[in-house]
Amino acid sequence: MYDLISELYPICRSITGDGVRRTLEIINRHVPLTVHEVCTGTKVFDWTVPREWNIRNAYIRTPAGEKIADFAESNLHVVNYSLPVSGEFPLHELRDHLFTLPEHPDWVPYRTSFFRESWGFCLSHRKLMSLKDGMYQVLIDSTLKDGSLTYGEAVIPGRTTDEVLISTHICHPSLCNDNLSGISLATQLARSLKTRQLRYSYRFLFIPSTIGSITWLSQNEDRLSRIMHGLVLACVGDSGMTTYKKSRRGNAEIDRAMMHALRHSGQAFETVDFFPFGYDERQYCSPGFDLPVGCLMRTPHGKFKEYHTSADNLDLVRPEFLADSYAKAVAALEILENNRTLINQNPKCEPQLGRRGLYRAYADQRDGGKEELAMLWVLNMSDGRNSLLDIADKSGLPFELVREAADLLQVHGLLGDHAS
Repeated sequence: MYDLISELYPICRSITGDGVRRTLEIINRHVPLTVHEVCTGTKVFDWTVPREWNIRNAYIRTPAGEKIADFAESNLHVVNYSLPVSGEFPLHELRDHLFTLPEHPDWVPYRTSFFRESWGFCLSHRKLMSLKDGMYQVLIDSTLKDGSLTYGEAVIPGRTTDEVLISTHICHPSLCNDNLSGISLATQLARSLKTRQLRYSYRFLFIPSTIGSITWLSQNEDRLSRIMHGLVLACVGDSGMTTYKKSRRGNAEIDRAMMHALRHSGQAFETVDFFPFGYDERQYCSPGFDLPVGCLMRTPHGKFKEYHTSADNLDLVRPEFLADSYAKAVAALEILENNRTLINQNPKCEPQLGRRGLYRAYADQRDGGKEELAMLWVLNMSDGRNSLLDIADKSGLPFELVREAADLLQVHGLLGDHAS
């Protein structure tokens, strides 16, 4: 995952353009993608697919001939979606188009102008303060013209057509935690899932933020009823504790599965209720759809000081934190894959577990009797109204232990499938 982030880091991405296509080409080497192009001007609910933006070069040249805010040095130096510019400007006029971070004088901010035609440069505040009066040569070699919005989609089929949606945004340029980390985690999840026998089908979306999810939803309304669970992945590579933002429903199965996985991870975590700001979960959870989609993060957007700055670089994300986020996502998906509702076939008092070889002698209970306790919980609560996740939550036992107990009891004919 870290190697993929390193490979994608230099690419200048935006909500449209060749940077997105190049990113999807690299992801496609790991997970086969279907790439969609949606034409400029396409109406997508209350929005319209914008013109396509591409950039080749940009810089400011000082009166002394020095290049500053050089796109070749960092793609963050140019305001994303800047109009083409070529000319000379006095410093007092140029200042209206320059953006810095006075509180972090050596960092370069990330700024955009997606839906407002403008242009500008981002640079360190220390560099801005060093500039002298005079005429500055400005070049932004960009294009903004009719084209398309590009996104990638990978579908991994399962036994059923019910789907788990995994969505991540790919529109940010050289920013690692937000959101090359989400891209790399989604790619690794897809790689691992395609080798497995799955209950659910999985749909992975690699899309530009906001306008991408709006576009996908507008073109796929007829299939949304298949989405049973969903996760948006963003900011999953930093050192902060894991944060899970619940779906708008608040108690969807994905919410409960994710929170159960976090509770039993042995690490500190935070859950937050849904709020209509953030990443693409706010589109999936809009009231007209209200899909069961939550958001998995570490430190949430805007709450780490490097957010949307040049300091969100390859040093901020680390392999061990990516691996931890991956493990927690997998744990939640394992719960979704294995959660089911069963019926006790011997509901009048407890069945005799000993004669079936299911109850160990006290001296042999190295786990403190948790296996037997899990069997008793499953037998008592399997009345057709409680899923295995319900039982795990009520008992306080890990889902995997409850699932293993259920599998064993089912093999011995003590549990049966619940008729839907």
